[in-house]
Amino acid sequence: MEHPRQITAIQATGVLISTIIGVGVLPLPLFAVSAADTGAPLVTLLSVIVAFIGLWLLTKLGMRFPNQSIIEYSQTILGKWPARAGSLLIIAFFALLTSLAAREFGEVVITSVLKKTPLEITVIVMLILATLSSRTDVTTFAYIHHFYLPVIVFPAVLIVALSLKNSELVNLLPVWGNEPSGMLKGILTIAALFQGSFVYTMVIPAMRNPDRAMKASCWGIGIAGGLYFSIVVGAVGVFGSEETKKLLWPTLELAKTTSLPGNVLERLDAAFLAVWVIAVFTTLFSSYYFTIHALSKLFKLRDHKLFSMFILPVLFAAAMFPENVLHMYKIIAIVGRWGLLLTIGYPLLLLLLAMIRKKRGDTGGGQGLEQTS
Repeated sequence: MEHPRQITAIQATGVLISTIIGVGVLPLPLFAVSAADTGAPLVTLLSVIVAFIGLWLLTKLGMRFPNQSIIEYSQTILGKWPARAGSLLIIAFFALLTSLAAREFGEVVITSVLKKTPLEITVIVMLILATLSSRTDVTTFAYIHHFYLPVIVFPAVLIVALSLKNSELVNLLPVWGNEPSGMLKGILTIAALFQGSFVYTMVIPAMRNPDRAMKASCWGIGIAGGLYFSIVVGAVGVFGSEETKKLLWPTLELAKTTSLPGNVLERLDAAFLAVWVIAVFTTLFSSYYFTIHALSKLFKLRDHKLFSMFILPVLFAAAMFPENVLHMYKIIAIVGRWGLLLTIGYPLLLLLLAMIRKKRGDTGGGQGLEQTS
């Protein structure tokens, strides 16, 4: 193998959590209440289920081909050229996700913190940081996520828990919402926030015990999904659905209304933004790393570092394409929903064909492609 199997199930869980929890945390309650008003928590819960279905498909494929990433075993299942076409779509999609995440980060920073800083500076700085960090192997990639995981999860849980004391139960009723007609659209939009879990396809081949991949994926999606659900409950419980619709970043406003006991800190928005920056970095790092890692696998290169600087100008240009923040979120919603065809539909097709054609990867230590019969 190119990389020795050193990633543990706990580290794999950490990769999933820190990848999923990212830039989408801020507008999450807005997406949910726009879909179903007071039914926002229900929409979020259903979205977690949809996201888990996609991750379950990826995990089953990874356990079936424990020594290969999706770029490699798709060629075993579909054949060389159809698989390459599918791989190119996936690579382009995650490159676009990386660009949009960088742009969203820049919009938040210049609006909330560095108001006189040009947007281009904040975007390029985050992209360069991801570029430099991506010049590592998969094992170091997992170590970085594992290191930052407590810094992301514990403060977020603390802020949500403290905010619940200001919430009103009546703001969460009725549970199914006043206008459930938009629930399906909302479910797809929020489920798209979990698409970063696709990086799991390159983590499984480096796990010490791929048989524990399913357990790690359940814990990862459970913790990240539980935190997302809690954030929506907290925001809707405190502000109400109608007020939440007027807020561009409800989670940030929720942090502003939250204080530590004894008024040690009367507002937690500054601390929350510091944690959020780390969460954005880990998410951006994952999508950037997956893009160049997939490119190296597609062109059968031994090292992905060649592409780390090569795609930077392309990602920056794509990040600056949206005209303003509203245009950006419109693009994010459309790209996210259609992207589910790639992140859920494509793995479903691969798994069904693998089962029908009885394709299974080598369970030994080899890394080479299985010959297509």
